[in-house]
Amino acid sequence: MKNIVGSSERMVEVYEMVARVAPTRSTVLIQGETGTGKELIARAIHSATPRADRPFVAIDCSALAEPLLESELFGHVKGAFTGALADKRGLFQAAHGGTCFLDEVGEITPPMQAKFLRVVQEHEVKRVGGTESLQVDVRVIAATNKDLGKLVAEGRFREDLFYRLSVVAIVLPPLRERREDIPLLATHFLQEYATANARSISHISPQAMALLVAYDWPGNVRELEHAIEHAVALTSNPVILPADLPPKCGGRPRQETAPGRPPWSLQDVVTRHIRSVLREANWNKKLAAERLGIHRRTLYRLSKRYGIPRDERE
Repeated sequence: MKNIVGSSERMVEVYEMVARVAPTRSTVLIQGETGTGKELIARAIHSATPRADRPFVAIDCSALAEPLLESELFGHVKGAFTGALADKRGLFQAAHGGTCFLDEVGEITPPMQAKFLRVVQEHEVKRVGGTESLQVDVRVIAATNKDLGKLVAEGRFREDLFYRLSVVAIVLPPLRERREDIPLLATHFLQEYATANARSISHISPQAMALLVAYDWPGNVRELEHAIEHAVALTSNPVILPADLPPKCGGRPRQETAPGRPPWSLQDVVTRHIRSVLREANWNKKLAAERLGIHRRTLYRLSKRYGIPRDERE
């Protein structure tokens, strides 16, 4: 499963469920906290079906107000509302023959839930302002970070739609419940962002990895990915160290400007950074220049401009 990383028992169960349900036409409900990778799982299901060469259309149900969402999903006819200058196909029609992924399905209103039920149950849509029902052949995969069963009990989600969507339910565990996958994920993201940014970073130090494993990751895999991207962007080392990580997961906190002290100038920042890299390189100019990603002559020129000594140990 491309881009899905993890070998924990919980994730192996997810992989097995995906493999079993993918060849069928059943609707699937993917549940999990924000950032657990629900869309990745939906795409994995789609790619393992006979529909793999057909469209995969992802719809964020929380991104648009209801009137706009209805028009986007079901389309509209010319003159249906101000600005409707021509007929428009909806996303369900655009996904004909393929898969519709309904993200954050728990956010849709009761009137929209009734229209969704028509698509899932009858495989037909009616454009805004239109009277004709149009047949669509789509497989529906829905996802939510909410407890739909609880919403049903509270009368905020249709029970019939809930059962239609959850023919097969897949629950993605939060990252804090599969910590053994964190080193695999962190290394995967390191390789991805180091390559994308042409950085020569070999690995994550044991101390930094220990901090990553210990952190609870409320934003789950997405938050871990951003933390590694942060570290790759800011490090001046060939290895990710604890100080390279964001402060919230154990990295060095930002220093606050002391009262009455003016903020650092660009020269201050550059000077401090060059001195730091030189110290870490034991004042080896060639090595320091490589870590800074500049030519050695450029390092000499910057050192002269900013009054950085040849070697503080002298």
